[in-house]
Amino acid sequence: MKPADYLPVAAEAMDLASDIIRARGPEVVMAKGDRDMVSDIDVQIERAVRGFLHQRLPEVGFLGEEEGTSPGGSGLQWVLDPVDGTANFVKGIPLYAISLALIDEQEPVLGVIDVPAEGRRYSAAAGSGAYCERTPIEVRRTSRLEDAIVAVGDYAVGPGASAKNELRLAVVGQLAERAERVRMLGTAAIDLAWLAHGRTDAAIMFSNKPWDTAAGVILVREAGGVVVDAQGGRHTMRSGSTIAAPAALLDQLLGLMPAAS
Repeated sequence: MKPADYLPVAAEAMDLASDIIRARGPEVVMAKGDRDMVSDIDVQIERAVRGFLHQRLPEVGFLGEEEGTSPGGSGLQWVLDPVDGTANFVKGIPLYAISLALIDEQEPVLGVIDVPAEGRRYSAAAGSGAYCERTPIEVRRTSRLEDAIVAVGDYAVGPGASAKNELRLAVVGQLAERAERVRMLGTAAIDLAWLAHGRTDAAIMFSNKPWDTAAGVILVREAGGVVVDAQGGRHTMRSGSTIAAPAALLDQLLGLMPAAS
């Protein structure tokens, strides 16, 4: 099967997840680390989507942010973030998304991102382009950092956060001097979906959790953008950071890294 052949079942899974998140707000919120949380909706969506996909395609593995891995035998793996931006979601901030990707050999080959508050769904499959609903989308061809709106990932929390945030703060300082605007939306899925849609111009995240980034990475690539790590190497699910932009802007972003260090 080609990656695009999996899109119908991915869309069904996202319909299921979207119905759950639109039905009601979170009723139970639990801590899962320093300033990190999970809601009952996160868990409900993950269990529902895991069960649905296993029933439809039992040979495909599954990785969920909240409850881990279910093995499969095909070499393919679904990766789900049931609510990307839980901190926003539980506070009533409408910047959160459901993110589902299909991974093959550490590379995303399909991605679907649903943004419930906007009523928009983004999708992409390798070799088939990127779409918002049924409309093709592409990255903006921004070539100067001075003309770019750059989304940056959340600051680190938990053990070692202070040291990790030194680089983040330094890069944001560099961006503040040069970029048109800097935005912190609190959800990697929307950072990457909006870049693919031409609503922002670049995204920088000093982390790379597959459930956060996988769907957005294939969206950006299929929309004509480039996704690399902080050293400029090709981005995979093993990369330690995520930098996405149109090709003409990439070197300017990568140039910030040694300056910030």
